[in-house]
Amino acid sequence: MTETATQVERHGFGAEVGRLLDLVVHSLYSEREIFLRELVANAADAIDRRRFESLTHPALALPEAGTIRILPHKPDRTLTIADCGLGMSREELVDHLGTIARSGTRAFGQKLADAKPEERPSLIGQFGVGFYSAFMVADRVEVTSRKVGSDEAWTWASAGEGEFTIAPASREEPGTDVVLHIKADAEEYLDPLRLETIVRKWADHITIPITIERDGKDVPANEGTALWRKSRGEVTEAAYQEFYRHLGHLFDSPWATIHWHAEGALEFSALLFIPGSRPFEPVDHDRASKVRLHVRRMFITDEAELLPSWLRFVQGVVDTEDLPLNVSREMLQATPVLARIRRTVTNRVLTELRTRAKEAEAYAGFWENFGAVLKEGVWEDSEHRKDLAPLLRFRSSAVEGWTSLEDYIGRMKDGQEAIYILAGDDTAALARSAQLEGFRARGIEVLLLADPIDAFWPERLEEFDGKPIRSITQGAADLSKLPAGETPAGEPADVTALVAALKTALDKDVSEVRATDRLVESAVVLAAGTAGPDLQMQRLLRRAGRAGFVAPPVLEINPRHPLIVTLAEKLAAGGDVAGAGELLLDLARIQDGELPRDPAGFARRIEAALSGAAG
Repeated sequence: MTETATQVERHGFGAEVGRLLDLVVHSLYSEREIFLRELVANAADAIDRRRFESLTHPALALPEAGTIRILPHKPDRTLTIADCGLGMSREELVDHLGTIARSGTRAFGQKLADAKPEERPSLIGQFGVGFYSAFMVADRVEVTSRKVGSDEAWTWASAGEGEFTIAPASREEPGTDVVLHIKADAEEYLDPLRLETIVRKWADHITIPITIERDGKDVPANEGTALWRKSRGEVTEAAYQEFYRHLGHLFDSPWATIHWHAEGALEFSALLFIPGSRPFEPVDHDRASKVRLHVRRMFITDEAELLPSWLRFVQGVVDTEDLPLNVSREMLQATPVLARIRRTVTNRVLTELRTRAKEAEAYAGFWENFGAVLKEGVWEDSEHRKDLAPLLRFRSSAVEGWTSLEDYIGRMKDGQEAIYILAGDDTAALARSAQLEGFRARGIEVLLLADPIDAFWPERLEEFDGKPIRSITQGAADLSKLPAGETPAGEPADVTALVAALKTALDKDVSEVRATDRLVESAVVLAAGTAGPDLQMQRLLRRAGRAGFVAPPVLEINPRHPLIVTLAEKLAAGGDVAGAGELLLDLARIQDGELPRDPAGFARRIEAALSGAAG
């Protein structure tokens, strides 16, 4: 087809995307061959999705020979990857190929620039930019596509230099052709034998037939073996790893491989992987599980939510004989068969985690990657809450590394009735918190929780092994029951009048002022009311604009601290402590990682105090 100036539309990627393309091309040079894996995987996905759509719309059925064809052509130095999948409309070409790294172009570029050379390949699949790896071997890429059900075809084309074009085209059948104009230094990718080696390495387990044109004939290039249908003894670790990398577009090794066949009233095969590293795209970007559902080896959907959202990091395939091939999305939601499969698969993953949790060092790596996601299950899944509790791990005020609730209970002091926690935004800051002083003085361990979900799940778990779980910002009363350590230096002042004066001065900012014995070095600390949420939850509510539902905090003062003793004496001598009360409250807020209520006013009060000290 001859393109005219009026037919061709020009679109700019944007300056940031131009820089990103440069990074993809040059920073991933050592893994050039993965471009073919990415393009073949995209073609396989398109064919799979057409198969699924055809179950409810027979007119969309695949042609009898539903293959992926790889066509090298040395004379004009082009490499074509052709499929008979769903195809793309003009709008979809612009949307999918004109918008790079939807999960965060700037973030991807920064990660790629900062990563070590050996880490860079794993960034491709994790940021959804696999298609653009084609520019590592091609100086121009053309994508001609015809959407199933449409007579129109369009060609997207770009040299990877900041812009692309869209023009009308023609294609006899629905599907997509990706044509790469191979660079002079990448001619090895026009050799059919070299291409077959790459396919065998990266895509041998794609169940769709792949052919490579050699001497005018299409030669089969992959076995198309459904690994999950084999017994575990038949599959090598190398084969598992290749399939894992194909399945999730990943480049690391799986932390765990779970492969089994369920037999009896319910029959299915499952091959699941727990990744060995955390993806660069946040795991809360999409909370739905993407484990693939197959029926008799045929892909049906990756939206069946075969695992709960708190196991969404698990990759894999579940293949069953107990569903009809023409199952619809509506049937999937209602069928009891799928509900039983979900329950069985979830329990199997939990069993694997329980087994591996016994290996503390290996489990620590998993927990650092996905612990925050797993804790969501404690909050939202009442059925599995008790199963998840033994799998939780925490930083602690008393021991190095990660610890479990069971280990914590084994270290509890005589007379200690509860498991104590302190939630915040940063573990290092929590370890220095004034909230810990009284507990440290008594040798009481506190678990330090720094994930956002940690403000929520303790409310649902409530207890473990008969021991209640309590935030120390609400647990001051318990300390009086525990044996004290060394007696703090200095005699406590009579602060009865000071407490009353501070309460009057801070009437609208605190719900109560009281003396406390849980401070050693600090003068003041904030606490939550016993009936309301703890301090971390209060902070989150304020950030969400819902502070109106939260009672003001309690201000606790240390009657042994020289500052408090001085203020008590000043008040007894007829002095005014109102200004000091505001300063004490701001100091307590700063200790908990918050800003003063009025930073400018706080600065003036500090200046006045320092001027008085200097004078």
